Amino acid sequence: MNIQTGHQKPARHDQSQTRREPGNGDRLRVQLISDPAGLVEFKGSRRVVVSIHVGPAVEMVCRRAGQSHRGTAIHGDIDVIPAHTPGVWELQGPDAALVLGIDEALLKELAAEYGRNPDELAIRNRFQVRDVQIEHLAWALKAEMEKGYPSGRLYLDGLAIALGARLVRDHSSFSFGISQPAGRMAPAKLKEALTYIESHLSNDIRLRDIAAVAGLSVSHFKAQFRRSVGMPAHRYLIRRRVEHAAALLRSSDMPIDQVALESGFAHPSHLAMHTRRIFGLSPRQVRDSGQ
Repeated sequence: MNIQTGHQKPARHDQSQTRREPGNGDRLRVQLISDPAGLVEFKGSRRVVVSIHVGPAVEMVCRRAGQSHRGTAIHGDIDVIPAHTPGVWELQGPDAALVLGIDEALLKELAAEYGRNPDELAIRNRFQVRDVQIEHLAWALKAEMEKGYPSGRLYLDGLAIALGARLVRDHSSFSFGISQPAGRMAPAKLKEALTYIESHLSNDIRLRDIAAVAGLSVSHFKAQFRRSVGMPAHRYLIRRRVEHAAALLRSSDMPIDQVALESGFAHPSHLAMHTRRIFGLSPRQVRDSGQ
């Protein structure tokens, strides 16, 4: 498994340094990258790229494969970029993304496992979609990367295969589009709810307010959100507040009590309780570790 990490703009161009693990092929690369506001050009990659937006929302326009998309990228939004497909982003603010590069040979192997002709496989070009399974796999890879890959090669291979299977099944010419299981929120409604949460992390958000944005009753919203995101809305909100606080701790000298308020916590002790639960670190340790 090849692992690629970095925070430089060239990473968007598939040019940052790679740490190689001998004898494990070239099936997956993982990068955590950031770009400033402005124009970002992507020259394309020989891999299929899955890019998951991380952190604060940002308005952007993206053009690739003869298509154009304008919208607000929020935490967890996913772009799927076919191999050898260049693109251009116009960013209205700083952007961060977890970028996964999947080897096409692995995808063809998985297509054959599904009983399909690998030569007919074509990965779809996707802009800002939601896919809870891919998102969970991505966060697992991000956590593994940030800890220095303690679980080893076998664990990474398993995640690569799971990610590749999801791409073949729901984001390729062999699929009928992203499946929408019964009981889940419609993608447009989910996007509205998540955008509202991202825009109000520092505020006192009420469940009925988020439900109203999605056009649902509170009871229907609670059930559909949990099925769509994989966790209850209140737990998702706390996690995003903690992640927002961690980003502020890493990127600024803002006092911890101010970070707590900016992230929607009434008191620094509330922030500390949740950073310990989610990260296993105090706010000061988050700041000192840079993770």
